[in-house]
Amino acid sequence: MLWTSLRGLTLGAVLAGAAIPADAIETQTLLSTDHTIVGEQVVYPAGPAKVTAIIVTFAPGEATGWHTHGVPEVGYILEGELTVDYGEKGTHVYRAGDTVMEAIYAAHKGTNTGSTPARVLVVYMGVEGKPTSAPAADPNQK
Repeated sequence: MLWTSLRGLTLGAVLAGAAIPADAIETQTLLSTDHTIVGEQVVYPAGPAKVTAIIVTFAPGEATGWHTHGVPEVGYILEGELTVDYGEKGTHVYRAGDTVMEAIYAAHKGTNTGSTPARVLVVYMGVEGKPTSAPAADPNQK
């Protein structure tokens, strides 16, 4: 049984479709956009949807390597600091509480440039059978 309450309503009642007063739930918009951090239009891939949510933990100094996604991805920094190099599109530092609509086709590389572990909640809006990430060449090495 679900006993978790939401301002007097049980989660069970919420899941059962009970009406919730408009002032009973507090929301905070983290991101609302139709473009990635580097200006790409967000377009969902065709096919059966597959949404994947993961938490990635980076030790200080740890990096992703250069990669692309090919599917839309939202990242929310839970803890620490992550610096993402987008090649000629610049570099951006993300800290706890930051949200990003990550680059899809532009190659990029994330590095924990902080002194503590960085934890990132990543949500991919992909398609069944399509990888969420693929290795890419360093765009700075032309």
